[in-house]
Amino acid sequence: MARHVIVDGSNIATEGRSKPSLKQLSEAVTAYMAENPKDLITVIVDATFGHRIDKKEVAEFDEAVNNNELVAPPAGTVGRGDAFVLSIAQKVKGCILSNDSYQEFHADYPWLFDDGRLIGGKPVPHVGWVFVTRTPVRGEKSRRATSAAKGDTKKKSPKPSAAALKPMPVPKAPPPGAVMPKKKESAPVAKKQVAESAGSGRTVNEILPFLQFVEHHPVGAVVVGKVESYSSHGAYVDLGSVRGYVPLRLMGEPPPRSAREVMGLGQEVTLEVVSVVASRRSIDLKPSTKKAPAKSAAQKKAPAKKTPAKKAPEKKPAVKKTDAKKTAAPKKVATPKKAVAKKAAVKKVTTPKKTAAKKNPPTKKSATKAAGAKK
Repeated sequence: MARHVIVDGSNIATEGRSKPSLKQLSEAVTAYMAENPKDLITVIVDATFGHRIDKKEVAEFDEAVNNNELVAPPAGTVGRGDAFVLSIAQKVKGCILSNDSYQEFHADYPWLFDDGRLIGGKPVPHVGWVFVTRTPVRGEKSRRATSAAKGDTKKKSPKPSAAALKPMPVPKAPPPGAVMPKKKESAPVAKKQVAESAGSGRTVNEILPFLQFVEHHPVGAVVVGKVESYSSHGAYVDLGSVRGYVPLRLMGEPPPRSAREVMGLGQEVTLEVVSVVASRRSIDLKPSTKKAPAKSAAQKKAPAKKTPAKKAPEKKPAVKKTDAKKTAAPKKVATPKKAVAKKAAVKKVTTPKKTAAKKNPPTKKSATKAAGAKK
């Protein structure tokens, strides 16, 4: 692809010399055109170039200027023609053939560091001119120019006024005709709402179920729970009589971004007790691959153990029934069919043991008295 190459004639003509040489410049341009015949060449020299070359080359120099083969900047140009070379290259978006780094212009022409925008050349003995793509060298001049440009930018930025720094006024009333939206009713608070922040001072569980759970499930125990809800840093699990918390940092390595990635609502999960905070009655757990023991299932029904103790007084009616059976037993003791025997049995019901021992003697006496009455 054809390029427009701007040749810094003063730099190329002085390469390896103390004074510029028009012959060396001509040889360099000719060699470059031979290697890149499609490129468009423009040669720029500074205003003092004609006064510094050898007197024998002055006539040739004037002729080249008259034929527009060489272009000299206007008198008084800053930078001895360097700024003129850079401005032309920027305008035509071309490349520069020069061994100069243009350090004092780095802040104004940052495209110099683009690949292929700067080409260097040097005559090699027994070889000729060799041209390579190069990058500008950053030095002290470059740093000063860059820092100066940044300082100018800061100075140019206008300072905000005092009124602009004041906070925006807050309206005291809605604008005329504005319709205010209705306030949404807050959702009902879930039962046993847990304070997620450690410094909230709120407790998580009731004291009695918490103590029972800690008694049967120390740190390291495996339990089964049902996922109840999510929070920003974990999930809450229903363990029956108490509520536990599974933080994200204990759900995996690395931790998931959300508890939804690990467990779903209503899902039964196997967990291991990691820590217990007595002051807040909180229980921290983590997922576990161990099998939960049978005790963990019975733990959910732990409060039901109180019912047998309450029903203990109900056994008293059974004691009364046994007394009733004992009192009924004497009725079967009376075997005689005579009226006298029946009377004796009725009188001594209160002392059933004695009637059992003396049932024959009373029967004989009553028979004797009956015989005397007949006589």
